[in-house]
This record gives sequence, C-alpha cells and structure tokens, in this order.
Amino acid sequence: MAGAAEAKLGIQREPDEIRRVAVDGHQVTVYSFGSGPEVLFCLNGGPGLPCDYVRDSHSALADRGYRVVIHDQLGTGRSDKPKDKSLWTIGRYVREVETVRQALGLGRVHLLGQSWGSWLGFEYLLTHPEGAKTFVCANGTAEVPLHLRDLERLRAALGPETVAMMARHEAEGTTDHPAYQGAVAILNYRHVCRLDKWPAALQRSTDGINMDIYGTMWGPNEFNCIGNLKNWDRLADLPLIKQPVLVLCGHHDELTPDSAARIARGLSNATLKVFPNSSHMPFFEEPADYLATVEKFLNAHRG
Repeated sequence: MAGAAEAKLGIQREPDEIRRVAVDGHQVTVYSFGSGPEVLFCLNGGPGLPCDYVRDSHSALADRGYRVVIHDQLGTGRSDKPKDKSLWTIGRYVREVETVRQALGLGRVHLLGQSWGSWLGFEYLLTHPEGAKTFVCANGTAEVPLHLRDLERLRAALGPETVAMMARHEAEGTTDHPAYQGAVAILNYRHVCRLDKWPAALQRSTDGINMDIYGTMWGPNEFNCIGNLKNWDRLADLPLIKQPVLVLCGHHDELTPDSAARIARGLSNATLKVFPNSSHMPFFEEPADYLATVEKFLNAHRG
C-alpha cells in the first residue's frame, strides 16, 4: 500500500491543513491530514522533538478514513520556542494538548502517544478523561523508575568497561566525548531504531531536538535521565482509565516488553502487541504490520 510505503521511507506528506493555536501566550503549529469524522490525535516523543517522525509515519491513516492531527509541541519544530524553562513540565503539556483539542473542535478523539507522548497521554487521560474515546500507547511506559532500571540493564550489555566509561563521563559532565557518543550510537541502533539508515523524518526530528526541553525534562541523552520526569510514575493510577487501550512495543525496545506488559495488566481494557523485529520505532521497522494493527484497533472503536 502507498501509505505503508511512505511510512517506511519517511516520505513527507503535505498536510491538508496547518493551523496556529495560542497556548500559554505563545503559538503552536498543528497539522491535519484527511477529513474523516473519526480523529486520531497523535502525541510524539521526546520531549523536545519536532513531530516529523510521528507525523509522516502516521499520516498514512488519513487514507483509511481518519483525520490525523498532530502538533509541534511548544518549543519544537514550527511552534514558538520560548526560553522560559518553567514551561517544560508534563502538567503544562497536558494543558497544551487540551487547548489544541478544544481550539480545533476535535471532540472525543482517538489518542495516540509515542514514547514520551505515551506518558503525556496517560497524564492527559487521568486529567481529561472526557477528551478521548481510546488510547494507543506506542512504545511507552507508565513508570519512569522502571524504565531507568531497564536502561541500566541495556547499558550493561555493552560490557563493564564501557559502562564504567559512560558513568565517568556522566559524572564529569563530558557526555559529548566521542567514546561516550559512540556507546550511545550503539544503544540507539539496538534499542531506538534498528534500520541501517534512519528514515528522513526521524533524522529531521532528532536533528531538530530542543535540548533545553530535553535536558530539563529528561537529560543529556536517551540513556541518562536527570530531569524532572525522573520520578514520574502513574502505574498505580492505570485502573482509573476506562477507555480501551492498545499497548504497542518492539521486542528490542528501550521501553521494554516487560514495561508494556505491566501497563496492559494495570488497565481494565487493554490489548498488547509486541513487534518481533522492532525496537522503539515499529512504524518504521515493521510499518505494514504496525499500521494494520493500529487501524484494526481504531476500526473496532469507531463512533
């Protein structure tokens, strides 16, 4: 299918509509694809990434009867980039999501959150349960402390000398050292995207990251968390979520199958799918299966 091929290659699709929405005294840019009555509202990962990689991979669902909406979160992409670090909190981003939903008159949406977007999605569902009819938790977690333990285990697979080297550079604040960056590159290949060449949309997002946001909320890289999300944990609150939830992850995902299974067990109405040949980006690594899985779930909950 053309949509799946576009997703695999990271080919940019032109949106049918681009809107600017006022948020906390600033403006965010919102992209909309398709015109179906059912809305898929996507929240990309990061934090601090432009939405290109989720936008370009998921806009194919506009060919399946869905209006696909996604925005560059404040501080990223074509949205305004204020310098006030007090803006970079999960609570403020929840208000941003609700502001965009109401400004566009989206009604009750199918919500999809990828990576950090899944944490934002869970927080949104617990704050505004009336805003979403379903949730797709793609490559996410409900408990950052568990994720940090998983990251330590994944790092340990590099060997004790490499782990010691990484710890030393983290302690000395020299994570830009080539040796450290080389270790991160290996981890990224193993657990973020296992394709030999990363799709153009993913490369645009990673190249455009706002490190003020990422550093404030997470840290210097995927495998070193020192930001304000470090203790975020909503696992105990998952039973409060009553919407149907599709939980997705890759077998080699940095957000591990164990983390995904704990989410599914904590929800009252969840379906779990693990993509066997993927890490953190199954929509690029196994696009046909990924899109078919999401479409089947959405189709089961139309109306």
